[in-house]
Amino acid sequence: MTTGTASWLPLSPGERSVAIEVLVHGPLSRTDLARRLNLSAGSLTRLTKPLIESGLLVEAPDGGIVVETRQGRPSRPLDVVAQSRSFIGFKITGDMVYGVVTTLRSDIVARHDRPLGTHDPQEVVALLGEMTDELARAHPGLAGIGIGVGGRVEDRSTVGESPFLGWRDIPLAALVEERTGLPVVLENDVAALVEAETWFGAGRGLDRFVVLTIGAGIGYGLVLSGRRVPCAEEDGGFGRHWIIDPNGPLTPEGERGSAVSLLTIPSIRYQVQAATGREWTYEEILDLAAAGEPMPARVVDEAARALGTLIAQIANFAMPQKVLLAGEGVGLMDVGGATVEATIRAHRHPLAVPVALETKVSDFHDWARGAAVLAIQVLVLGAAEG
Repeated sequence: MTTGTASWLPLSPGERSVAIEVLVHGPLSRTDLARRLNLSAGSLTRLTKPLIESGLLVEAPDGGIVVETRQGRPSRPLDVVAQSRSFIGFKITGDMVYGVVTTLRSDIVARHDRPLGTHDPQEVVALLGEMTDELARAHPGLAGIGIGVGGRVEDRSTVGESPFLGWRDIPLAALVEERTGLPVVLENDVAALVEAETWFGAGRGLDRFVVLTIGAGIGYGLVLSGRRVPCAEEDGGFGRHWIIDPNGPLTPEGERGSAVSLLTIPSIRYQVQAATGREWTYEEILDLAAAGEPMPARVVDEAARALGTLIAQIANFAMPQKVLLAGEGVGLMDVGGATVEATIRAHRHPLAVPVALETKVSDFHDWARGAAVLAIQVLVLGAAEG
């Protein structure tokens, strides 16, 4: 097998479709693969030959799978060797960098986190370089790096604006490439998470799929016909303009009744602190609400109703087959899940199909994994989904 990622590129559109189908759904027999892609046997042979020769696809050991027989010759299913390439994914938050190493199928094989003591871009690049060096020692042959940040990303290379980091027009991908010598793909963190869930997670095989994240902010991603819908204002604070209750609470910035003012962790903490005179962690507020403490219970109940309203509105307009709720704020469902579900029903037509709501209890390593999936898509397959 070849050892350079570049030897797999460039892929033609047909080759890319075959490679993605096997990567996401394999191992697949040639008959099944041709059926999925509506290809003739001859066309499939023409497209798979260079992929096999380059080492991107292999004929998998049958391992109990019944092999095909064509003209008297056995044919093994096609697959990728997931361990043949490793990728780094980084998720940068305001105070931490979360790092993972994944296989070609995005399985996490290592985690490495470091505190972020400064937002100075050069210092952040140095830290990412140190983390890459340490991961490379244990995982030689890394094929590339994906980086996810909260904010607006341009051309998968530049942080246009990141309020969490105080950055504007930072060519982060080029800086990290120069430091590490590895190709780098940069993307908005929610977009990266949506790509990972579409290819390898809750949205795999679905035509219409939504990811909604709650935590430090509100994130939203829409998948139609199995592809993420990119938008210029991605993570540009859409939740600040989605008014849930015009008479709702204010944020510290003076916004009233928006999804951000009702649902984000900083806003929930702000409301409880303003009412009690004490600072509480998000987890403490949820515990107090579960115990029936009046003020935390009221704030959490408002948040649950806001979340139910938001999900119902998304379902009414986007009509997804599934809504995935993720982010560090999903603990709200443990306390207010019944209220969320009742509110969804109240804001939907009585004959509407129930919303398939899945809650993903995870940490920032899943966001880092999403960044690694972007690296797999772009660096290995040349698939520019966004």
